Amino acid sequence: AAADGLGSIAIDTTQLNMSVTDPTAWATAMNNLGMVPVGLAGQQLVTDSICVPGFDPSLSMMTGITPINPMIPGMGLVPPPPPTDVPVVKEIIHCKSCTLFPPNPNLPPPSTRERPPGCKTVFVGGLPENATEEIIQEVFEQCGDITAIRKSKKNFCHIRFAEEFMVDKAIYLSGYRMRLGSSTDKKDSGRLHVDFAQARDDFYEWECKQRMLAREERHRRKMEEDRLRPPSPPAIMHYSEHEAALLAEKLKDDSKFSEAITVLLTWIERGEVNRRSANQFYSMVQSANSHVRRLMNEKAAHEQEMEQAKESFKNALTGILTQFEQIVAVFNASTRQKAWDHFSKAQRKNIDIWRKHSEELRNAHSEQLMGIRREEEMEMSDDDSGDNPSKKLRVDDSALAAQAYALKEENDSLRWQLDAYRNEVELLKQEKGQLFRTEESLTKDQQLQFLQQTMQGMQQQLLSIQEELNNKKSELEQAKEEQTHTQAMLKVLQEQLKSAKELAEINGHDESQANEINVLTVALVNQDREKNSEKRSPGLKSEKEALLIGIISTFLHVHPFGANIEYLWSYMQQLDSRISANEIEMLLMKLPRMFKQEFTGVGATLEKRWKFCAFEGIKTI
Repeated sequence: AAADGLGSIAIDTTQLNMSVTDPTAWATAMNNLGMVPVGLAGQQLVTDSICVPGFDPSLSMMTGITPINPMIPGMGLVPPPPPTDVPVVKEIIHCKSCTLFPPNPNLPPPSTRERPPGCKTVFVGGLPENATEEIIQEVFEQCGDITAIRKSKKNFCHIRFAEEFMVDKAIYLSGYRMRLGSSTDKKDSGRLHVDFAQARDDFYEWECKQRMLAREERHRRKMEEDRLRPPSPPAIMHYSEHEAALLAEKLKDDSKFSEAITVLLTWIERGEVNRRSANQFYSMVQSANSHVRRLMNEKAAHEQEMEQAKESFKNALTGILTQFEQIVAVFNASTRQKAWDHFSKAQRKNIDIWRKHSEELRNAHSEQLMGIRREEEMEMSDDDSGDNPSKKLRVDDSALAAQAYALKEENDSLRWQLDAYRNEVELLKQEKGQLFRTEESLTKDQQLQFLQQTMQGMQQQLLSIQEELNNKKSELEQAKEEQTHTQAMLKVLQEQLKSAKELAEINGHDESQANEINVLTVALVNQDREKNSEKRSPGLKSEKEALLIGIISTFLHVHPFGANIEYLWSYMQQLDSRISANEIEMLLMKLPRMFKQEFTGVGATLEKRWKFCAFEGIKTI
């Protein structure tokens, strides 16, 4: 895209046929790039048709104005890019220390990676081995101000420019063959590959710029919201006797009543009314009540205005209705045969449409007028004031009624003040009587609370002790049953042993048969223990026990001759360092159908081993 933008600058066909050694070739190439040629002072960057008149390139350094990229299409400096099927013609670029030869125009343009946000750094590969930083700076400083060059020992470097648009000029040089001086050595030549590079500094500056823009946008939105926000209500002052006196004066003034009533409402909601200020607040409430008469008079005046407006509206509606009647009469006269035959078909159609529309409007207006008259008749029937003499007396007695209402209000206010004084006296008496009882009541309340807390603690302890006693009783009963069962089994085994020994002595069997008998007795005892353990063993309590059983089962299945508890515990220690040998042994004893315990060896080599027997239990079932 950058190459297309740079190649969009117009090039005359005469320049394409010029010799490479022609000094104008360098100026033409630099004009295409938008760079000042080295050694040609005052050479114009681009043609007069696209130059900004009177533009000073150093203006951006003095004033801080962001420089305009002349390579951006649509800015008015560069014409729109040419069609993609037209190849971009590049020319030879001569420098002091090197020469840049353009690539073959028939070849596709060099590929570039996706441009990172805020990119100001380019990767330059394919440099000659003998190229120095001075030569690189001489070539690329014509694209713009260079802030840093990081050259590698290999044939590449990274160049960081001051602005982003300078990167587009540097990308234009991708594909050029660079030759140092007039040497033909391989170390003095190389094909340039310029591409965008990811740099943390560029990304950080871009993020800072985006954050600054976001802050400006937030500030702009906040200013807009503040401008559109309705003004907040004025702050209401705190209650004081001076402010209350001023507020009482404002309540008496009709123009300041609405503002004063909001302050009074706020004070009452805040809880400013107490024993001392009750009379003052009552006087303010009374003055607020005095405005009721004024509001009723205003309402009556507005009702009178509304009646007058209704009467004028009725008169105007009657005049409009008469005009509608006249228009409908004109349309009816036009539809009679005397005049109707002289109209054309289109004219008849229009007259018929107009007549129907006028009749609909007339009917609607007449219904509205009839509704107004019906409402007036209903009001007159409700009043029945035509033959009632009380209406005349009402007009005469209005002044007396107002005086009586005022006297009634004063009487009520005096009665309420008397009630308030009585309440104050009762409150003072109660406070005097309670002063002597406050300390005693506080101590009694504290003692009661402390006793209630201790009682609750004792009840909880008793409940826990009862639960423990019940558990221990059940365990003792189970132990007694097991003891009686084992004693009975021992007696039976002892009798069997005696009978077996007598038979062995009679028949003369050797010691090996006696050992077999002992093994049988041990097996019987183990079976009995297994049965008892099956009765006692509860189910698995947690997921951890199920996981341990699975691991132990696989371990013992791999060891068909069994393993002692120490060996098994050492293996489980590697998986869970907090597990103990007693926990493993208790877990194995809970499941006698899966794990069985056997004794191996004789005398001092006697050893207890655990085996996995779950598959044997399945076969027997």
